[in-house]
Amino acid sequence: MSDLAIDRDYRRGDRGAKVRLIQEWLTLNDVAVVPDGKFGAATEAAVLAFQKRRRLTTNGVVATRTFEALIEPMKRVLVDVPRKANLGATVVAFAKQHLKAHPREVGGENEGPWVRLYMNGNEGAQFPWCAGFACFVLRQACARQGVGIPITPSVSCDSLAASAQRNGLFVREASADHTLVKPGSLFLNRRTPADWTHVGIVTSASAEFFSTIEGNTNDQGSREGFEVCARTRGYVSKDFIVF
Repeated sequence: MSDLAIDRDYRRGDRGAKVRLIQEWLTLNDVAVVPDGKFGAATEAAVLAFQKRRRLTTNGVVATRTFEALIEPMKRVLVDVPRKANLGATVVAFAKQHLKAHPREVGGENEGPWVRLYMNGNEGAQFPWCAGFACFVLRQACARQGVGIPITPSVSCDSLAASAQRNGLFVREASADHTLVKPGSLFLNRRTPADWTHVGIVTSASAEFFSTIEGNTNDQGSREGFEVCARTRGYVSKDFIVF
């Protein structure tokens, strides 16, 4: 991935896409700067602060070691988890690995390295990324278990629902036996009988509520948030894709 590599050392006075990438990673590491693609005094100060925090050579230059430290959270989520007893458990294990890294937007609505990771390089207001996140985790889990993907991956909640219906994996809330909703299932927030607006991963489920890890949400449960969150939800207006 281009977001996990730089082509040379970067320092004060440099400009361009890689400088913006460095600024995004600085902000994601809680040394916030404006990602404008200009390596000025503020960016240099942020680099120095990050280097000092991580006990790196403190010179304000982003070379390989500093950049590797900046991207460490994303590299951690790309590492395989131990193989689990079934696909659902592996989905949950990968989802928890992502949650721990605290993926979130930076630089604008649906923008930044994490969004590009989940959305095949796309970003911007027109690219809500909850389905991209869920499908990315599902792909990781299927690869780890050595099984095919049970639904057709998509960045569209409606397309995921349609694929699940075709494959006999769709459970409607109105007729749902909640015992069918297992860890690793996907939930869909239903707006109408044929329109879904948000998707996430079920991590546990009981008769009255279920817990989740979901992308592009926030503490208020918005379907257009800015980060990966763990939440607890009720069953009203929720349908499920069960594996």
